[in-house]
Amino acid sequence: MANDPKTAIRLYGKTAMHTETKTSTTRLELLLFRLNNKQHFGINVLKVKEIISRPALTQIPQSSPNIVGVAELRGQTIPVIDLAMAIGRAPISGETNAEQKVIIAEFSRTSQGFLVSGVDRIVVRDWKDVLPPPGGVTGSFITGVIKLENELVQLVDVEQVMHNVTDKPINSENNLAQELLDQLQGRNILVVDDSAVARNQTCRILDQLGIQHVTARDGKEALELIEALTHEHDKASDCLPIIISDIEMPEMDGYQLTREIRSNPRYEGVYILLHTSLDGQVNAEHAQAAGANETLTKFEADLLTEEIIKGLKHIAS
Repeated sequence: MANDPKTAIRLYGKTAMHTETKTSTTRLELLLFRLNNKQHFGINVLKVKEIISRPALTQIPQSSPNIVGVAELRGQTIPVIDLAMAIGRAPISGETNAEQKVIIAEFSRTSQGFLVSGVDRIVVRDWKDVLPPPGGVTGSFITGVIKLENELVQLVDVEQVMHNVTDKPINSENNLAQELLDQLQGRNILVVDDSAVARNQTCRILDQLGIQHVTARDGKEALELIEALTHEHDKASDCLPIIISDIEMPEMDGYQLTREIRSNPRYEGVYILLHTSLDGQVNAEHAQAAGANETLTKFEADLLTEEIIKGLKHIAS
């Protein structure tokens, strides 16, 4: 029973993971899975609700070719995406149906299934062990890699997968008052996220609001950018009043980035909004403990806009 991945996910996700998270925010637990061959890919355990054997799937007319059908799971209809196809590989082979699994993932307030060839085990690493994809690993669906024995495990950017499969438009009907826009003349909002699709989504909202912005791919790059942009200012907030950062990032995560910013007196007054695709009060508690002003579960355009407006009002008060 202890070797059953579904049981392991429930144990880690409901109990052990919460204990680990409370003692350290730099640890990452990854579920390893395969797509047609022996090469391993990974997904953050916190995004995984459970793992099931491939169920009977109902086809959906005129749906994305990456969606192999929908599954009924405890009264909930869940779309199932062939993860291999979604990241540009050959479809999951029908010859291994008995071993095929569906990873039920939950993030950004939605549930979806990812069809994979098989699920292996959970490994624990530090965030600092997550490296950017090397030159030989191409494609926007890989957000980082970790070294495991003699193998590079690629971490799949499931937000990018969902964005490409669903292609949902981003709409925001909120508008900024002119007085708030005036406060941002000559100033930028910094967007920090290792996911290209998440960065682009946030930047599109800022563009719609008429707000200038700069971007960084992780906390380490963000700190270097903050220093480069603000070194001539006595207060960093005169140049970068608001930072919108993801929590899950390689090199340096959002919690550590926030702690680094709060430890520097020159950065006092910078408003920090941490956002994450992971649901749960525990993320808000850690964000607050690190020194963030607010936490948001991404991605909903109107809610993000509201938080940006709240941040602008905060720095104006």
